[in-house]
Amino acid sequence: MDRVAKLHDDEVEIDTSLVERLVAAQFPQWAGLAVRVVRASGTDNVTFRLGDELSVRLPRTESTQGQVEKDLIWMPRLAPHLPLPIPEPLELGRPGEGYPFSWGVYRWLPGEPLDVEKVDAVAVAGQLAEFVRYLRDVDPTGAPVPSGDPFERGTPLTPRDEMFREALDELREYFDVGRVLASWEESLAADTFEGPARWIHGDLMSGNVMVADGKLSAIIDFGTARAADPAGDVMPAWWLFHGDSRNAYRQALSVDENTWLRARGWALSLTMIAIPYYRDRNPDAISGGQEYVADLLSD
Repeated sequence: MDRVAKLHDDEVEIDTSLVERLVAAQFPQWAGLAVRVVRASGTDNVTFRLGDELSVRLPRTESTQGQVEKDLIWMPRLAPHLPLPIPEPLELGRPGEGYPFSWGVYRWLPGEPLDVEKVDAVAVAGQLAEFVRYLRDVDPTGAPVPSGDPFERGTPLTPRDEMFREALDELREYFDVGRVLASWEESLAADTFEGPARWIHGDLMSGNVMVADGKLSAIIDFGTARAADPAGDVMPAWWLFHGDSRNAYRQALSVDENTWLRARGWALSLTMIAIPYYRDRNPDAISGGQEYVADLLSD
């Protein structure tokens, strides 16, 4: 039985046995299909393969539930306008078998998470930028919008300032505080977005950017998708790319200087604020954060 390791203190127990019971009880047409956990599952949801053609996604916590409902509305509307496959939700599962949240059955999308060391990174940067451009061009009428939560992507940096400085102070023995603050304050000075809001994915990290045969094959996990500041999808310049591929991504999106600085500030703040939370759970949080911040500040 595959039991999923917990990433959050308030996370529910999830394992293959639970998924088998949920599927058998609610979707008997798929009962008996092999269930196996996807080891690259994200921090908000756990994904399982269901047979060869399906997948099951279950929220880890109460605060991350509701994604399937959102996907059922928006994925069919976005998909026809995009150059790559995106999640295709098939069924909405109900709470049951001791599991308290709604969950979903999806079409399985083949591919592996992006590893820029194994592909032509400049070419992939261009492919991802093309996807972002197409997504931005979709009519945002009625789209989800930021709620005011300072952790929502595509929102202003200023509400994160206090959290950022507290985290940096806690981590001052590991970072060049003056240099980090100089970069952060440069981004704060560019923290003005006058619209119009555009569709953003908001979480184009390697686990959500799928690759097959050296090319992008799909984009998954639209949990942070909304109409917001396009800087939210400039962040992959630092999350995924380096050097020539970073420049290629910026040029393909025609990113102006203020948008570039806002995106860099978001990438920096996400890292600095997250390290204190994850360092007790992940022994590599400090060293990984140091390497990432050094690369970001070198830009």
